[in-house]
Amino acid sequence: MHIILLLGVLLSGSVDADNQLGLPPLEIPADNPQTADKIALGRDFFHDGRFSSDGSISCASCHRPDRAFSDGLSVAEGIAGQRGLRNTPTIINAAFYRSLFHDGRAASLEQQALGPLLNPIEHGLKNREQILAVVKRDSDYRRRLMRVFAITEQQITARHVAKAIASYERTQIAGNSPFDRYYFGRDRSRLTTSAARGLLVFRRKGNCANCHEISMNHALFSDNRFYNIGIGSKQLSPVIDEFVEALRQGKNSEQYPLTAKQRAELGRFNVTKVVADIGKFKTPSLRNVALTAPYMHDGSLQTLEEVVDYYDKGGNNNRFQDPAIFPLHLTEREKADLIAFLHSLNSMPDNPGLP
Repeated sequence: MHIILLLGVLLSGSVDADNQLGLPPLEIPADNPQTADKIALGRDFFHDGRFSSDGSISCASCHRPDRAFSDGLSVAEGIAGQRGLRNTPTIINAAFYRSLFHDGRAASLEQQALGPLLNPIEHGLKNREQILAVVKRDSDYRRRLMRVFAITEQQITARHVAKAIASYERTQIAGNSPFDRYYFGRDRSRLTTSAARGLLVFRRKGNCANCHEISMNHALFSDNRFYNIGIGSKQLSPVIDEFVEALRQGKNSEQYPLTAKQRAELGRFNVTKVVADIGKFKTPSLRNVALTAPYMHDGSLQTLEEVVDYYDKGGNNNRFQDPAIFPLHLTEREKADLIAFLHSLNSMPDNPGLP
């Protein structure tokens, strides 16, 4: 069960509701209620490099508060400078997602929190016992965990670490952008003429709102669904026909010889094992998008101009590309207006870093 809270009741008090203008009600898990002490503990875990095999990587290494909780890199970098295969998504407004990671393999922030810690490239911890070892060596962590969750020292598990991190991440919300004040606040002075035209392009000719939804009372700029828009398809094109045929013959996808990069580009298929999900990735929110370059799940597009041009040309056509991706034939002014509108989505979290 979840408890539905109006935004602004994230901590043990109220927050000015204007700061969440444009965002929907937030669901808090019934088994992980928000408290100020838990959030503060989760913040400390989030910034602690000891939760990595060499002490060099914390959650904040990739999700940097000064970069809108992204890292500015094409793909994440972990221990010993190892490079991953996916771009680091911002955690801002991740509290509203129905699934986490680009392929949606986690259903909640609590499920997501330990994934990077146990990833051999990112934090490099081998198991949950190593996560617990960090806590057991720190008397302050032990004491705070016991108080926050009302448990004994013997009852502390890695799941409590995950809950605390998730509680901190759940506070990183950002609404009340110039767009929100223009659209939901009805203040027409908040957008430039170009950005206002760009909103029309976004909702009509650009077809952007088909996936990056704007609802009547709020806008996450994500429909929480998965699409193949062609990014990464060239990695799979040499093998995709044989791979699909092997699946139809009943062969195990995990045993088919693919490179690590090719397997990563299977996207949502890696979770569902449904052929139609090959190359699908979750629709990201566009809030703060001007602050979180580079773009796409593989970080292959460096600027918003490149992103707009990519959609304008209709993606990289492949056998699984979604029919919603097609040439747009935007004019140069329409492109410029669309980018101006995307800049109007910038705002920062209500509690950046929770000092």
